[in-house]
Amino acid sequence: MEILEHQYGLSREVAAESTSTFLRAFRARPDDESYAIDEWPTHLWRNSLPKNYRHIAKNITAEWLKLRFKYLELTPDVIHLLETLREDYLLGLITNGPSRAQWQKIERLGLRKYFDCVLVSGDLPWEKPDQKIFLEACKLLNVEPSTCIMVGDKLETDIKGGKEAELGGTVWIPLQYDEMESDLPDFKIQKVTELPEVLPNSPRFKKRTSKPSK
Repeated sequence: MEILEHQYGLSREVAAESTSTFLRAFRARPDDESYAIDEWPTHLWRNSLPKNYRHIAKNITAEWLKLRFKYLELTPDVIHLLETLREDYLLGLITNGPSRAQWQKIERLGLRKYFDCVLVSGDLPWEKPDQKIFLEACKLLNVEPSTCIMVGDKLETDIKGGKEAELGGTVWIPLQYDEMESDLPDFKIQKVTELPEVLPNSPRFKKRTSKPSK
């Protein structure tokens, strides 16, 4: 919105409306395979901007993608968490969404190296909360569902699905601090770096995090 206002001269109100229109359209349909992967958001921006600004859609898409992946990047403390957890646990990633759009995020953010399996619902017949996608992850990891936990931020997909798959536990990380209370998850934490506090003892993790910070 700030880029539209300050770099391209749209009024604050029009910039806000254009951005909101784009986000609604993108969230409703993050990909369309009849377009190239980066052409689809350009198409959505073109339809969201005022007619006399539609020529900047390609430039705005480039700015938006740059900002999007900047804010989606894993922080150093989350990278440390994942690398340390993998010393004691198998890690799987399950994500809902169109195949190309989700794999674009996975590849651009370099996520594959932190997980032992990655499942994208767009590649499969099921999506969260269908228990089958959770059981497929367990199968790929060669573990029993009762020995796994699901960590997620959505009650209706992550936590409900983990429960229905009869996983060993579920950990909910609300997107906002004031989200509703729920007795559905087994544990609730405020940020993912608190995860070790609810996990079974992980000696290597405790040893590493007990060192004085520099």
